Amino acid sequence: MTTSSTASRTGGGPAPRKGPAPRKRRGRVRRLSRRDVLVLSAMVAIPTLIQLIFVWLPTLFSIGLSFIKWNGLDFSDMKPAGVDNYRFILQDYPPFWPAIQHNVLWLVFLAVIATPIGLLLAVLLDQNIRGTRIYQSIFFAPVMLSLALVGIIWQLFYQRDNGLLNFLLGTAGTPQAVDWFGDSSVNIWAALIAATWRHAGYVMLLYLAGLKGVDPTLREAAAIDGANSFQTFFRVVFPAMKPVNIVIVVITIIESLRAFDVVYVINRGTNGLELLSALVIQNLVGEGQVLGVGSALATVLLVVSLVPIVFYLTRTFGKDSRS
Repeated sequence: MTTSSTASRTGGGPAPRKGPAPRKRRGRVRRLSRRDVLVLSAMVAIPTLIQLIFVWLPTLFSIGLSFIKWNGLDFSDMKPAGVDNYRFILQDYPPFWPAIQHNVLWLVFLAVIATPIGLLLAVLLDQNIRGTRIYQSIFFAPVMLSLALVGIIWQLFYQRDNGLLNFLLGTAGTPQAVDWFGDSSVNIWAALIAATWRHAGYVMLLYLAGLKGVDPTLREAAAIDGANSFQTFFRVVFPAMKPVNIVIVVITIIESLRAFDVVYVINRGTNGLELLSALVIQNLVGEGQVLGVGSALATVLLVVSLVPIVFYLTRTFGKDSRS
């Protein structure tokens, strides 16, 4: 009775048996065709070749030139110099140590003045104030300009007779007017302010991106614990942006070492504006070129620049391997 009633409810026949679930077909690994191999090889080979031709070979060639004496014209006049070029720039080349001091001053100024200004701008613009997009564009505009153009703009600002700064000070066209770029006692500070104008906008953009990536729950937890805005930022938010901080430190160091365009536009890196990068160009280009000395200066600049780069890569890839 039970069987028949059950059969009647299921359509009059025995209940169908459930068979084994069908196996999912394994996806076959697609073999690369000859065309795919050629395309991938070209995508790897072409950038590598460009990097090799325009970066690594000139770098190695420059390092080799630093150990010879040569005027760059007659190959028969090429003579080995050993470390004489390095000994010359360390002992008998007057602009070298002032250039080192100016590069260090450039680094300290960007780190102590320009970077905090960029951080302050980022914090203010992160408050969702009205017109924040417009302010971001205004402060970031100098970053999109070349450093040579930045130098020209600030030349117009600092001109002795018709410059805006002397006009605001009421000294334009008078004997009391300051020659901001011609006076060796003040031109380095004028150039640093021009570099800060550009560097602060770059730092602002990086910190603004870092602030947007901070977990909002961290601020909520700090507020629940009774922390004020100042404590929340410096004890919670700022440490949470450690990767951004490392990037900004490296960028600041590199910017201070490769600073060139502004001072070269002003007075070709002379009269109180000596920098390592300017000395390299002075010895490699022009009538008084000394290829061995210029290459030795470039090698010194390369070695010093590699320190922050290696530090950044070590911290970045070391962290990835540990995780």
